[in-house]
Amino acid sequence: MFDALVARGVVHKGARLPSLTGMRFIAAVLVFFHHVIWLNVFSDPGTAEVYRKYFINAGHVGVSFFFVLSGFILTVSARDNDGLGRFYRRRFFKIYPNHLVTFFLALFVIAGAGSTGLLANLFLVQAWVPDYGVIFSVDPPSWSLSCEVLFYLAFPFLLRLIRKIDPDHLWYWVGGVLVAIVGVAVVVGAVVPGTPIMPDGQPVSMTQFWLVYVLPPVRALDFLLGMLIGLLVLNGKWVGLRLAPAAVLFVVVYVLSPEVPYLFGLNAVTIVPIALLVPAAALADVNGQKSWLRGRTAVFLGEVSFAFYLVHVLVMIGARPLFGATSLFSGPVAFLVIVANLIATVAAAWLLYTVVEKPAMRLFSSPRKQAITPVPALQGEK
Repeated sequence: MFDALVARGVVHKGARLPSLTGMRFIAAVLVFFHHVIWLNVFSDPGTAEVYRKYFINAGHVGVSFFFVLSGFILTVSARDNDGLGRFYRRRFFKIYPNHLVTFFLALFVIAGAGSTGLLANLFLVQAWVPDYGVIFSVDPPSWSLSCEVLFYLAFPFLLRLIRKIDPDHLWYWVGGVLVAIVGVAVVVGAVVPGTPIMPDGQPVSMTQFWLVYVLPPVRALDFLLGMLIGLLVLNGKWVGLRLAPAAVLFVVVYVLSPEVPYLFGLNAVTIVPIALLVPAAALADVNGQKSWLRGRTAVFLGEVSFAFYLVHVLVMIGARPLFGATSLFSGPVAFLVIVANLIATVAAAWLLYTVVEKPAMRLFSSPRKQAITPVPALQGEK
């Protein structure tokens, strides 16, 4: 792992990136806080409105972070002796067992979960359908997995192509991808009608939302951005921005993001801080910089973050009757309800990770020991 970095002296042998693991939980929690909006626990309309303003983009940021991180990690950790089948097997058993379990749990927990989009959700193609009921069918957060499926299928071939880019030209490609991400929002906003607004009250039309935020080929731009940044790091071309200023920039842009047109807040405004934050955290680890994100607790939470992402809506909906199905609460009590849901979600995520995700990866993601014929798409640089 990281052979190219080791050869160039950028990282030491055996380097790991625990800060990125810790950051995964922060991204998952941002998605959790976003969905609290629809949990509807605030009795004071003013408090509910302020919460909505500052957390409506939290889920969008969390998902974008996961997409960029996925491309970055797969690129810097690509194995030179990896076969195509072996790569796909690892990716399948990383995501599908958890998805299958939460799919069936959702059928019991969420009323009407199986009324539409059932097969599309089961086979992770729901994001290709521009229909609210299909995209957010069964376990709503699982829509992003249908984007990840496309990313994983394309990754070996994209890697082979982008490795041919002259390292001195990588920044031009990064700029081009960023322009494309912003350009999608500009074109959609100018051409596609913004009404009627989405069923959940987000101030854009379903078609606009789907084209900018959900459609897998569009979201593949985030993934490709992560891959290109990974190559910049591997080739020693990164700008050297440290973790602390990258984190401050991210927070500032996030806080200001509600002030821009909603369509741009979905991804276009926050994608640059995310793209700076991921490599900054990675290099903080390999350079031995201080980072609380690589502490034992942070890493543990990061390890269960995928399970957390898939179960958090199920916990919210399943636990809502315990607090009163239609009850609303004052600020302090509402805060306690949110914290209780968060703790319960972490517990459920740990259970899913321990019983399903970790055993599936251990038992099925690696083939029997045998000679492996490398696949050209996953070969190292010549």
